Amino acid sequence: MLNIKINDVDVQVKEGTTILQACEKINIHIPTLCHLDMHSLGFVNSEANCRVCMVELAHNHKLVPACNTLVKDKMEIRTDTPRVIRTRRTNIELLLSNHPTDCLVCERNGNCELQDLAVLANIKDIRFKGERKIFEPDTSSFSIIRDPNKCILCKRCETMCTNVQSVGTLTSIDRGFETVVGTQYHKPMIDTNCVFCGQCLSVCPTGALTEVNNVRKVYKALNDEEKVVLVQTAPAVRVALGEEFGMEVGSVVTGKMVTALRKIGFDYVFDTDFAADLTTMEEAYEFVDRFKKQENLPILTSCCPSWVKFIEHNFPDMLNIPSTCKSPHEMFGSVAKTYFAEKIGVDPRNIVVVSVMPCVAKKYESARPELGLTEDISDVDYVISTRELAHMIKEYSLDFPSLEDSEFDDPLGESSGAGVIFGSSGGVLEAAVRTAYNMLTGEDLEQLEFKELKEMRGIKESRIEILGKEVKVAVASGLANARRLLESIRDGKAHYDIIEIMACPGGCIGGAGQPLLRGNVSKLEKRMNAIHKEDRDKPIRRSYENKSIKKIYNEYLDAPGSEKAHHLLHTEYSSRAKY
Repeated sequence: MLNIKINDVDVQVKEGTTILQACEKINIHIPTLCHLDMHSLGFVNSEANCRVCMVELAHNHKLVPACNTLVKDKMEIRTDTPRVIRTRRTNIELLLSNHPTDCLVCERNGNCELQDLAVLANIKDIRFKGERKIFEPDTSSFSIIRDPNKCILCKRCETMCTNVQSVGTLTSIDRGFETVVGTQYHKPMIDTNCVFCGQCLSVCPTGALTEVNNVRKVYKALNDEEKVVLVQTAPAVRVALGEEFGMEVGSVVTGKMVTALRKIGFDYVFDTDFAADLTTMEEAYEFVDRFKKQENLPILTSCCPSWVKFIEHNFPDMLNIPSTCKSPHEMFGSVAKTYFAEKIGVDPRNIVVVSVMPCVAKKYESARPELGLTEDISDVDYVISTRELAHMIKEYSLDFPSLEDSEFDDPLGESSGAGVIFGSSGGVLEAAVRTAYNMLTGEDLEQLEFKELKEMRGIKESRIEILGKEVKVAVASGLANARRLLESIRDGKAHYDIIEIMACPGGCIGGAGQPLLRGNVSKLEKRMNAIHKEDRDKPIRRSYENKSIKKIYNEYLDAPGSEKAHHLLHTEYSSRAKY
């Protein structure tokens, strides 16, 4: 332990503690911008690039950044001297001098960390008015907009893209005044190896990285009298949407969300959890077939579009092992424009499917050419994020916390607990095991939950015995963890039967379309607990017990793995260039 003084207050801290951490211990707030501590997810950004967190050392009056300066025994620190306050303010003003002042129309207005610091420092004008860097915004992709004019070189996105996701699309380029975080050779995002997970934009403190906004397109569809507009909502949305309205983190707002969507004007409100049950049936059947033949194992779940693009770029030699199942919201779109379209007697071309997702990669996924009935009929037409839905609800002046609860529409709104847990890391695998066990044994699996798969860790493992054979399973969230797992399999160092991979740390609950964490990782655990509570509260917890699932197979799909099911619910993958 080290004995130090902060503003004349005696403090005892462990060796290896930063000044910032020591100040937090006694509730002294030091403003930061580039710093972001998400240690439990394997992500700490302490580059000290912004120099906003400067403090003064009493013995030599030296200014140092608090975020990455380790304390020493008998160190005396001042956070409140006129010099410290003046320096912080000047550094914020210098950042603002090279920053657009279009806050009123910026996507991050009201949720911008640079804006917050300017308010905290009581900055009312721009004193330094020199030359500004001017770049052309990159709007090439379906998921992410990159505006380098708003980049403050905090390097959070670079750390996330390289260290946490191991993708390496974003990097510092050029020198001096022209330095910016961008792509290799200034390529448009759509032409890079970006997997569109959006974790870069989820940590960006300004509007340099934002999602493609599809709200106007949805409004246009809702106002088109010739269109029947269906909306589906992913499981992770219901445990995060309430945060945008000041509700307690982890609040389950399923019923209120359904009511809000109806008031906005959607013709039908369905649950992606239904399609998650459908995905479970197909994936479990696929696993059982491979398990019996002992070939193409381990099977890799395929619900995450970022993970799919990641393996296409980085492991093209392993494209035979991912499940060929479409993701749940794409399966929903496919059955909505076939099975449901026939039931209501509407031409699929006049049905618009809108997905509310916790993920910005789903926007890219919905545009993949192989995911549609024909070249001109996509499974899903528009994807909006949890945040975009929150903005729509606010535009309609709905008092969200006070809304009454209502139920999803039938027949694509009924789901089991297994469908709900798709929203959390480990849930897809757990759901598949529940059904695969029944397909192999004809009995119900009594152990519905696997404690090891509910921990907030990057790689998780478990085992289950089926018909006297040990089935070894693994879960990875975060693409660097996925890379380590796949390399160990390719090198013959590890063996598994089923693997679930999600690009976002914690799974879909930590998707880039969710309310921004801003470093508060504890929110992820609360969202995860809420997901599993809803599973436990469901009257049925196994996908094959869902009456609507039984009905669609009896009436339309024949059986899991049938020719028709394969045509509508499965897809294919392509090898992509490696950068």
